[in-house]
Amino acid sequence: MVVARQFHGPIDLHAHSSVSDGTETPAELVHAAAVAGLGTIALTDHDSTAGWAGASAAARAEHLTFIPGMEFSTRVDYASVHLLAYLFDPADSSLLAEMTRVRAARLARAEKMVARIGVDYALSWDDVLAQTTPNATVGRPHIADALVARGHALNRSAAFADILHWKAGYFQPHYAPEPLRAIKLVRAAGGVPVIAHPATRGIGDVVAESSLKTMVEAGLFGLELDHRENQPEPTARLRELAAKFGLFVTGSSDYHGAGKPNRLGENSTAPEVLERIIEQGRGSAPVYG
Repeated sequence: MVVARQFHGPIDLHAHSSVSDGTETPAELVHAAAVAGLGTIALTDHDSTAGWAGASAAARAEHLTFIPGMEFSTRVDYASVHLLAYLFDPADSSLLAEMTRVRAARLARAEKMVARIGVDYALSWDDVLAQTTPNATVGRPHIADALVARGHALNRSAAFADILHWKAGYFQPHYAPEPLRAIKLVRAAGGVPVIAHPATRGIGDVVAESSLKTMVEAGLFGLELDHRENQPEPTARLRELAAKFGLFVTGSSDYHGAGKPNRLGENSTAPEVLERIIEQGRGSAPVYG
């Protein structure tokens, strides 16, 4: 049975607050979504649900629909794969334990990177902490902001293109589960999993058809194909695979406030797709403002 539509569009299902690597608080993000003319916004901070309460309250005040979510860090070998998870139970013990492990690994990775960068540049861990908010998931974007504040990079994007690029020699990997395990954890917690921006690399890096089939069998809901960083050729191939396996396609901004040029609502998700997400999500509920 399809859920009666209580939300309004446009719908943006990927945005970050200062709880992870965005530059606006959850409440400020929701306000920005209202100003941008959105009807529905999801908060998908990295490996954290700490912003849900603030975003929920703001959504009610702004008369927007809020979709609780998260961007779950996963990895295939040394390649980072991000999984968007919607409407899961934030108190699920298995998922919570994995989120805690990933956040701890991200923190340890960041500290190691800063120590290595600090050998060649004037940069300390206190510089990085100055760019975060309390209880934020510390990551490379905060290191980038510290490099900017120290005058070592023009902006966050420039820092990633230079000092934080893996070829610069400062990069450190961190623990993250494989996508298949993450999909199973999200589904077990009542959530709905979507692979985030899966076409940012070349056609040779498109997930293998056999691997995608296994993920679908484990509960993968969809692919975020309408995203500014996806490249045309791999996106076209993934649309073919999405059609073959019955996967849903989402579109989102991946908004980070001033941290990225992405603008709220620049890509959006079809209402019928959100209806299916709400129908399948059993761990938490949308907030209707």
